Amino acid sequence: MKKMLAAVFTMGLCLALAPSFAVRAEEEEENYETGDASLDNPLNQDEIGEDELLIVSFGTSFNDSRRLTIGGIEGAMAEAFPDWSVRRAFTSQIIIDHVKARDGEVIDNMTEALDRAADNGVKRLAVQPTHLMPGFEYNDVYAEVGSYADAFEAVAIGQPLLTSDEDFSRVAQILVDITKEYDDGETAICFMGHGTEADSNEVYARMQGVLDSMGMKNYFIGTVEAEPSLEDVLAMVKEGGYSKVLLRPMMIVAGDHANNDMAGDEEDSWKSIFENAGYDVTCILEGLGQVEAIQEIFVEHAKAALEEIYS
Repeated sequence: MKKMLAAVFTMGLCLALAPSFAVRAEEEEENYETGDASLDNPLNQDEIGEDELLIVSFGTSFNDSRRLTIGGIEGAMAEAFPDWSVRRAFTSQIIIDHVKARDGEVIDNMTEALDRAADNGVKRLAVQPTHLMPGFEYNDVYAEVGSYADAFEAVAIGQPLLTSDEDFSRVAQILVDITKEYDDGETAICFMGHGTEADSNEVYARMQGVLDSMGMKNYFIGTVEAEPSLEDVLAMVKEGGYSKVLLRPMMIVAGDHANNDMAGDEEDSWKSIFENAGYDVTCILEGLGQVEAIQEIFVEHAKAALEEIYS
């Protein structure tokens, strides 16, 4: 490899993020609108030039959320680095196939995007994942990009959102800033993460600890598939004596989990369970990727990768 990859595993990048992202909508007929796919730019164009910045995401089939979150991050990259051609790749083939079958939109997977870069004569390739944390998904990206390293003169990979202590502090403050209008002393502000049985699940407890250290005692982090569970969050909200609950996803996109597991009308959704427990519930279906301050962190991580290429 002619350039050492920029993302060095300094903070336990062996943290595991299990890639078991269930996409219910991909296997059954959708009975809800996800937005107009034609408004989204899949960024799979050729004529890239010699410098490419490849933005790698897990993906979502929710068109509006994809455009506002992943597309928002990509747009911030294009603005920050106008001399680099920004392109997109998804790691979920299920989502890629579903969006193509339903909407006719073609999105590159990792192999297709890397082949496209090589075929277009890209010399310098920077890759910026939009993953929340360093784990299995991130490590898979790292490995696949590494297998193509000889196709380019220089390659570097940026870090995911939550990597350093500074990242955690900044994101915690962002979570507070984007919900401050609901912080009235009566509202429990709850963020829903995905969760995993792997070690990387500790990032949720770590974020909870940062929020607690900031004195934000009415902020709670839970997960769909691991710990802290919804039951844990509900118990903490009850103990705090709150009368209202705000629900937001602690995910880059507001896709299936946010729309169904969090804000859905089914009896097992977070919204329904809190309402049945007597709370006045408000849901905000906005992924972290559409928050400008979050986009700025990703831009900074990409900038560090570009600096590695030129070092």
